[in-house]
Amino acid sequence: MLFHLTVIFGCQLAGETLTRLFALPLPGPVLGMAILFVGLLVFGLPEPFRRTGEVLISNLSLLFVPAGVGVMLHGALISADWLPIAVGLVGSTLITIAVTAHVMQRMGGSDEGSEEGNDEGSDGGGGAAGGASGGQGREGPENAGGR
Repeated sequence: MLFHLTVIFGCQLAGETLTRLFALPLPGPVLGMAILFVGLLVFGLPEPFRRTGEVLISNLSLLFVPAGVGVMLHGALISADWLPIAVGLVGSTLITIAVTAHVMQRMGGSDEGSEEGNDEGSDGGGGAAGGASGGQGREGPENAGGR
């Protein structure tokens, strides 16, 4: 496990070194993660790397302790600039939700869309707009037929 952890941190060090050496506008750990990703693509994911990753993920909450201490330590700075921080947090959260929803819809929506299209096609509803009113249309004829 120590060897694999050393490889992971070595990739981070390589990314940091390349970023500083070539003055790249990219954080070193991000470049290091890309180096690790390419290495895993080329050489595959050995079982010891997987286990090391599982240990890191299971202890991930410990990695947030320094950030929490920083927030507590610099409370005065945060309270002075609370509005831009709040706007940034809310804005980035909304953008993340929107992008995630878009990606999920693009990746997984094709299967659901074809199933819904088949169900709605038999009921006479069609398209995305028909899908929204299709549920209401189903209730309408059932209620109308029951009257």
